[in-house]
This record gives sequence, structure tokens and C-alpha cells, in this order.
Amino acid sequence: MRVLIVDDEELARMVLREMLAAHPDLELIGEAANGYEAVKAISELRPDLVLLDIQMPKLNGFEVLELAAGRAPAPHYIFVSAFDQYALKAFEVHALDYLLKPVSPERLAHALNHARQSLGRAQALAPLVQHAQLQHGPLTRILIRDGGKVHVAPLEQIRYIEAQDDYVQIHCAGRSFLKNQRLSELEALLDPARFLRIHRSYILNLDYLARIEPLSKDSQQALLTSGDKLPISRSGYQKLKDVLQ
Repeated sequence: MRVLIVDDEELARMVLREMLAAHPDLELIGEAANGYEAVKAISELRPDLVLLDIQMPKLNGFEVLELAAGRAPAPHYIFVSAFDQYALKAFEVHALDYLLKPVSPERLAHALNHARQSLGRAQALAPLVQHAQLQHGPLTRILIRDGGKVHVAPLEQIRYIEAQDDYVQIHCAGRSFLKNQRLSELEALLDPARFLRIHRSYILNLDYLARIEPLSKDSQQALLTSGDKLPISRSGYQKLKDVLQ
């Protein structure tokens, strides 16, 4: 079984590394010191099992899992954290186990046995991540994986989001990013007080709405402060009138 360790603390990685050495059937294929390195390593090294810290700078463990969810076959995850308040969410995303630091060799061995028994079982992580996100309130930022890179789009900088078949185009701070997610899925994760679906293909950040103007005799369009113009459907126009009253 090929194992990847992800933890921002060198000491924590060293302890896990030493304990894994007692399991000759495991192959430690790499270590990552932050979430960005973790996403890249999961994509390139294709581990069977990831020992994943949760509280890390820039990207936390759940965000790493979200960004890695599209890889097939998906690795299994054992979360390792000094904080027990993340345990419920960890199991909501079907982590194999949740280890509290300091981890004992016996507790790690138990979790590894569970991983061995689960090896080869397919796990569709994307819907599980989506479910966990829905349970924990609106997003505060959107993460976009671009190969081994990760782009972070703060919600306040996103002007609008556009449907592109099974993808969404996120227009943010003069750039646009393509994310593998349906518009309806992303809509459910956004704060409805700020983001409004004004058309079947567009979600608008209301902070960027300059005005509504006629597009034709029976239709309207939204003019954004950036100069962008977005079509508004009939139902979208009604929703806009409701929130702007």
C-alpha cells in the first residue's frame, strides 16, 4: 500500500514516518508540508492512502480532499489532527479513520488495518464532499485545481459565475478560472444574500451589479460595475426585484 503523509509540522511527519517503518507492507511514497503540496502530490504520486492533517495554513485538510476528489481511483484518507472538533466532519466525508495527536503506534496500526481491508474499494468522494460542505454553511472562497496548481478565488472578488456544460467559469479579479463542477452544485454552496442565479447559465455577485437595463422588448440584462453584461431570465428578473426592494 502506497502512503502519503501530509502535515505542516516536521515533527509530526517524522513521528508518523517512524511508526510507518514498523509496517513493511507499506511504502511511504512522499510527504507534503502544506495543502498545495498535498494536492500536487496526490495528483502526481497517486497514493493508495493519505494520512492527512486538517489544520494547515492556506489550505486545510478538507479543502485538499475537495480538490483531490476528482482523481480516479480516489485514495483513502485517514485524518490526523490535534483537534477533535473536526471528527464529525471527517466522518461525513467518509474518512477511514480520525486520529488524535499524539498518535500512538497501536491506534495507527488499527487505522492501517482498516485501510488494508478497504484497499481496492471504489470511493466516490465528490458527492461526499458536497454533502459535508452543505452541512457547514456557505463557502468563504472557491478553490480551483489547475493541474498541480491551486487557485484561490475569494468570494468578494468574484463578479459572476457562468455555466459551461459540466464546468463553471469563475470570473474573478480580471481573470477567469474553469472548475469541474455544475452550476447548480456550486449555487447550493454560496451565500444567497450575495449570489443570485439570474439566468440558467449565470450566477451574479450582487455587489457588482451596477444597474438593470432592457435587452429587448421582453427581456432585461444586468450591467456590472466591471462593464460585463449578463442576460437575465424572467424568473431571474423576479428574484432580482425581490432582493433589491
